[in-house]
Parts: sequence; C-alpha cells; structure tokens
Amino acid sequence: MNKDWLHTKLGDIAKITCGIAATPEYVDESVGVPFLSARNVQDGKLDLSKFMYIPKELHKKLTKNTKPKKGDVLLTRVGAGIGKAAFVDIDFEFSVYVSLTLIQCKGMLDGNFLTFLLNTNYYQYLANRDQFAGGGVQNLNVQMVKGYPVSIPPLPEQIKIAEILSTWDNAINTVQKLLTNSQQQKKALMQQLLTGKKRFAGFEEEWEEKRFADLYWYQEGPGVRKHQFTEVGVKLFNGTNIQNSNIDLSKTTTHIASEEAYGTYAHFLVDEGDLVIACSGISVEKFDEKIAFVEKHHLPLCMNTSTMRFKTLNPQCSSIKFLRYFLSSKSFKSQIGKQATGSAQLNFGPSHVAKCKIELPNIDEQQKIAAVLTTADQEIDNLRAQLSRLEKEKKALMQQLLTGKRRVKVEEAA
Repeated sequence: MNKDWLHTKLGDIAKITCGIAATPEYVDESVGVPFLSARNVQDGKLDLSKFMYIPKELHKKLTKNTKPKKGDVLLTRVGAGIGKAAFVDIDFEFSVYVSLTLIQCKGMLDGNFLTFLLNTNYYQYLANRDQFAGGGVQNLNVQMVKGYPVSIPPLPEQIKIAEILSTWDNAINTVQKLLTNSQQQKKALMQQLLTGKKRFAGFEEEWEEKRFADLYWYQEGPGVRKHQFTEVGVKLFNGTNIQNSNIDLSKTTTHIASEEAYGTYAHFLVDEGDLVIACSGISVEKFDEKIAFVEKHHLPLCMNTSTMRFKTLNPQCSSIKFLRYFLSSKSFKSQIGKQATGSAQLNFGPSHVAKCKIELPNIDEQQKIAAVLTTADQEIDNLRAQLSRLEKEKKALMQQLLTGKRRVKVEEAA
C-alpha cells in the first residue's frame, strides 16, 4: 500500500448532490437553459448531441448544487448504465436532472482523475450492487456515493495520471472515428456497386434478375433438443455464434454426440466455405453482422436452430462472395422484411428466401465487386482489431495507475 496515498470516503473529499426533479410542464425541447440527464453520459463522456431545456427563471432559482462547473463530475443514478461517470470539460450554463448525481471536487481531488476511477470495474460493481441494497432501492442515491471508499495519490500525480489516460482516450476516439468513417464509406459503396449505379471499366452487360432457388442451395438448421446436448463430440452453433461477420465459437460448450452428428445429423454438418446467416431473433439493422463464412478451423461443426447456410449451385454463374454482400443490401432486407414474421426482430426460413430475387451481373463482375468490398471489410476488421487492442491496453494501464501498482513521475514546479 502506498503510504503517500489518501484512503478515505468520497463524501469527505467531494461535495455530492442530486440533480433537480423538473416536472414536465417546465420542460421544453428548444427554449431556455439546457439541463442534462443520464442519457447525456455515454461511455465515460458527455454526450451533448441532444438535451432538454428549462425556463431561465427556474434556472436562476436553483442552487449552485445543481449547476455544474468545468472540472466537476456527473454520475448516472438510474437506467442500464447506472454508475457511469463523465467529466465536465465544458464551460457553459446548464443544470442537471434528478437522474444524475453532481460531484464537485474539493482541493485535493481532480475531477478528471475521479472520472477514470469511477468508471473502473470496482466502482461499476459497487453501483450495480448498491442500487438494490435493502431489496427496494432502484437508484444509486447520494448517500451510497458518499460512502464509496477511495484511494488517491497526491493531486499532481492525479493530474498526471488523468493526462496519460486522456491521451489513450484520444487515440481510441481517433480509431473509432476512422472505423465509423470506413463503415459508412463501405455502406455507400455497397449501395452503388450492388445496384449497378457504379460500374467497373470493361463491364457493360445488362444485369439479370434471378430467383434464389435457381442459383443457390440453402438449408435451415435443425432443432436439436436439449436432452441431446453433450459436453464432448461435435460443436453445435446457432445465430448467437455469428458476431461482427465472423463465427465465434470461443464460448460454445454445447455439443452433439459424434455418433449422432455423423449419423442422423450428417446432413447438417457445415463445410468450409459455406455462407451461414442467423435467421431468427435479429433486427434488420444488425443483420449485416450476422453473416459469415465457415472456415477450416471451425470444423467439424453442426448447424442448430436459428441458422441457415448457402452454397452456390454453379460457381461459373454465381459467386457465393457476391451473395454475401447482397444479403446485406437494402434489396434483400426489404424483400425478406416483408415476408418474415415478427416486428422488432426477424424470423424467416427457406420458404421466405425462396420468394426472394437477386439482380446480378456476369460472374466476372460479381467477383470484381466482391473483391472490392472484401478489401473494404479487411480495412474495417483491421481498425476493429486496433481499437480492441487499444481498449485492452488502456484498461490494463488503468488497473496499474489507479491502484498505485505503477507510479508516475511528476516534475516539481520550478
């Protein structure tokens, strides 16, 4: 334990108050003084994309306890993101709603440092544990927050730690923006290429509309029952195993006995290169992420419920890689959306797919389109991997810096 660190309760080194409870008649969409609620705290940052307003007269009557200043911290009290903190790095007049707790740091505590501290796993655990303390409490009240145990280094070291972690945040935000931009560019490119609005040089043939059944073989997974599940044998996969356009079997423990897999269910064993999709319990918006190719290292693998697989009937006429991108297109989503059962989530099968049509060019242009979009996907995957690495490295660094396991040198003032 670091002897020069202060070990105390948060309420002893910060002023902690609850936001105002503005009634609906005092709330306006666009006129007055802005007030922030829990929805304005996202991923440890202030989200100022949208907020409500209260009359200037009401704002003037409020105490300074509900008027944050630059350097304060806002903590969510309710909702799915309970206990999330955001640093107030802006300097304009606003108030906070009752769904937020306002933490005003005293002289020995840096607000930016405290924000990083409160967003660690330990304080997230406390927030989710304490919100139900006593069996009936449904929010993280002020007294609970005041009682949080904290260990803090001297103020100069707090500021230095916050600066280091903020640098990591900036790097993460930069990659996140690059990822978002690449995803948007790919989406626009898909819309142009898959509709023929953008053609490559040398391709002038008219596109043809075909029925799915004329080009592809497709199959829905069986409903293997729970009593058939085993701990060893051949892995079963369902729609939840398809994440971000990849098959993830890392947490799959459900198997089917090898005798059944290679016997009764042999027809449902997938092959390398099969295109698989989730076809149940998914939203139209997320459908793009629920399409993937089976790779050699996934095998042996048996389909189960909520999945479909596709093969091309004639590789000389139709590209399975082109189909992968068509399944993400507005055209397919529109067709399947009109037939699928369910409102918020899609549920469809082979009979629905059979009614769908696809407009496509000759095989050479299909392959060219698929190659360009595959390159775009590779760029997106690389950015995702970079983002994941930065987030993991920042998390490990936070664990060291915020617990004193790793100290930083602070230059003494001249």
